[in-house]
Amino acid sequence: MSNKPPSTPLSYRDAGVDIDAGNALVERIKPLVAATRRPEVLAGLGGFGGLFQLGDRFRDPVLVSGTDGVGTKLLVARALNRHDTVGIDLVAMCVNDILVCGAEPLFFLDYFACGKLDVDAAVDVVSGIAEGCRQAGCALIGGETAEMPGMYAPGDYDLAGFTVGAVEREGLIDGSAISAGDVVLGLASSGPHSNGYSLIRRVIEHAGATLNQTLGEGSLGDAVIAPTRIYVAAVQRVLSAARIHGMAHITGGGLTENILRVVPDGLGLEIDSGQWPCPAIFDWLAKAGNIGQAEMRRTFNMGIGFVLICDPAQVDAVRAGADEPVHEIGRVIPHAKGDSRIRFVP
Repeated sequence: MSNKPPSTPLSYRDAGVDIDAGNALVERIKPLVAATRRPEVLAGLGGFGGLFQLGDRFRDPVLVSGTDGVGTKLLVARALNRHDTVGIDLVAMCVNDILVCGAEPLFFLDYFACGKLDVDAAVDVVSGIAEGCRQAGCALIGGETAEMPGMYAPGDYDLAGFTVGAVEREGLIDGSAISAGDVVLGLASSGPHSNGYSLIRRVIEHAGATLNQTLGEGSLGDAVIAPTRIYVAAVQRVLSAARIHGMAHITGGGLTENILRVVPDGLGLEIDSGQWPCPAIFDWLAKAGNIGQAEMRRTFNMGIGFVLICDPAQVDAVRAGADEPVHEIGRVIPHAKGDSRIRFVP
């Protein structure tokens, strides 16, 4: 190996990082970011840190933070060349998590990493992030774009998101109030959301399926790229109308594991899977992949993306507040040691 320096000076662009492209991206996304601004935001895009003033909106606030990504659903977005919806997914996976505590999402930051920056694709991603923030009512106050040649192949990118919310200490929901006899209510999902995509891609490959083949009223690609629902508005309406004992965001681990995360020891769940419509994508996956129901329920949301647990006397108030179909999917039951904590019927 020669130690002789190159005949012409090298630049960062020669090494695969284009600062000008990064600057062009910042300029193009500024209007998208501005559209998510809240009065509490104190600085615009481009500083070293995002500034957010809580002010006097909360008397005794508890800050709640969350972080997540989109996972291998990004490979589906790349295959379809549709990059705007994964930005919504990114926001949804974070804000739905902190919503479980009763928190109001306040602001959001994103991390976009790639091998070579495709400004158009990156703008599409950020447009989705801004739309997700708009749906969640939170401000997009900053982020990071990292161009890392050699770390990612050309065309590849990864996403991570970070959110902070707040809830009054007295309004914090932690599941401790859940008791036997409580009702389990579910809000519909839009499909697989952002979980189980390694299995989804394996099923598609195994079945020799194509993303443009028909499924229901659309295509298989439409079904698997559909963005994760953001439940903030519906749940905030519910919390203003009813007393909720516990909530769960149905993500990795599916119905089988996620609801139990908020149920106290000594209690279990009985879930009636006949009480809500199952989207066609899950029936297709089970059949095409020869996947048993236990595995399906442990991997996917099966059509229920968010769960609320309350006293039966509060069900009508929940339905009125949600202003959308609310499915009564089960109940909380006593749990005997040695028995399964969750039972599905029929």
